[in-house]
Amino acid sequence: MTDSARIAALEARLRTLEDKDEIAQIIARFGPAVDSLSGDATADLWTANGVYDFGSGALEGRTELAALVELATHKTYVEQGCAHVLGAPVISVHGDDATATGYSQVFVHDNGQWKSVRTSANHWILNRTADGWKVVTRKNRVLNGAQDARDLLALATQPITQGAGT
Repeated sequence: MTDSARIAALEARLRTLEDKDEIAQIIARFGPAVDSLSGDATADLWTANGVYDFGSGALEGRTELAALVELATHKTYVEQGCAHVLGAPVISVHGDDATATGYSQVFVHDNGQWKSVRTSANHWILNRTADGWKVVTRKNRVLNGAQDARDLLALATQPITQGAGT
């Protein structure tokens, strides 16, 4: 392998690592954004027409995504004390498209104890934009034995296909 080919290969590997780190940071920012009631920070994680599909409903576009922190259930959790905790996802990057699959839990403080009120499977589709990586779609399904949650987790075992995030 020539020096220029080796350098090009290293640059490609470094870019993939940097992409995966940026994507992991976007996912990690979700919890602090919603738990601090920052609608703008929450919406800024998504593309302009991004979608958050949480099973019982979906939010589309930055205005609806920003309003996530205003939902009555969410505000009640925050008033009690809550933490949206996202586990380290399996991330696959292919050019300007990426997927991430993993787990999330919502913990709520209740009478001096922390209780997990929601444990879910999550599948994210992201695109590289002029402003960096952004979420196109996040699907979240409660891990209650239903097939749809297992189907989301199974996506972690499949490679991303070209154009999956478009």
